[in-house]
Amino acid sequence: MDEFSLIDDIVSRLGTAAHAEWVQVGPGDDASVVRVGAGGSVVSSIDTFSPGIHFPREAPAEWVGYRCFMAAASDLAAMAAEPRYALVALSLPDRDSEYALALCEGLAEAAEACGMAVCGGNLTRAPLSMTVSVHGEVQPGVGVLRSTAHANDLIQVSGQLGGAAACVRLNAFEVEGALREAYFRPRARLDLKETLALAHSAIDVSDGCLQDLSHILRASNVGAEIDSHALPVAAGATLDDALWGGDDYELLVTAPKALPGFEVIGVVSDNLGIRLDGREVLLSDTTSRGYDHFRS
Repeated sequence: MDEFSLIDDIVSRLGTAAHAEWVQVGPGDDASVVRVGAGGSVVSSIDTFSPGIHFPREAPAEWVGYRCFMAAASDLAAMAAEPRYALVALSLPDRDSEYALALCEGLAEAAEACGMAVCGGNLTRAPLSMTVSVHGEVQPGVGVLRSTAHANDLIQVSGQLGGAAACVRLNAFEVEGALREAYFRPRARLDLKETLALAHSAIDVSDGCLQDLSHILRASNVGAEIDSHALPVAAGATLDDALWGGDDYELLVTAPKALPGFEVIGVVSDNLGIRLDGREVLLSDTTSRGYDHFRS
C-alpha cells in the first residue's frame, strides 16, 4: 500500500470523527479550515508520543491511539476550553497499514468521546511516534491559567490518583483490571469545563501531583499545605504513586470554595514552597521525583 492510499484508508477509518459542524475543510487539502466563534480565542496544545516512553512498544495500537489522544486533549480540559479539533502526525517505520488503521480506531473513539474532530495530519516513514495537536476555544478572559492561584484557595483534584503510575511500577500493562484501565483509558476531564469557571487556577496531572502543583505555585508566587490523608488514592496504588506518579490526567485546581466533583487535598498559602503533612517538600524534589524527559 502506498502512502496516499494509506492516508485515504486512515481518513475512512476515522469516519465521523473526521468531521464536525465547525470544520469547514477537513482532511484532503493542504490545510484544514476551522470556523471559530466571533470574539473567541483559540486554545492550542501539542504533544509527541513515543514507544518505550509514553506507551509500551508491544501495546495494542488501538489502546495507544485512545490513550495518546486523551492525554493531549487533557490540556484543553485544564484550560476550561471548548474542545474543537485535532491534527495528528504519525511516523511509521514500515508499511504497517494494519497498525496505522488500528491506531486510528483508538483515536476516533477518543475524539468522539471528547466531541472533537480529527481534521488533518501527516504521515511519514520514520521510527514510530505520534504527535497530536489539539485545539479549542474560550471566550476572552474565561480560560483558566496556572498563574492565578490565590492564598487561602482550596487545592482540589477531580478524581483518584496513582492508578496509572501503579500500572507502570508493577508492569501491569497486560493484566486486565483497574490499573490497566487507568493507564490506557484515561479521561480528559472536559466534562468539568463549567465547574472550572469557579476555579482560580488549574493544571492537569500528567507528570505527578506534587510536580504539577509546583508549576501552579511557581507561576502564582504562592505556596501550599497538603494533607496526604485527603488524597484520593486509586485502588492498587500507593500514596507515593498518587503524590509522584503521572499519567492520571485528572485536574488539579485551586478555588475559593470546594467544587462539586472535586476532592480537597490542601490549601494555598502565602508561605512559599510545599508542606506535606507539615513537613517541607523542596520544589527541587518535585522535579527529581516527578516525571522529567531529560532527567539524567
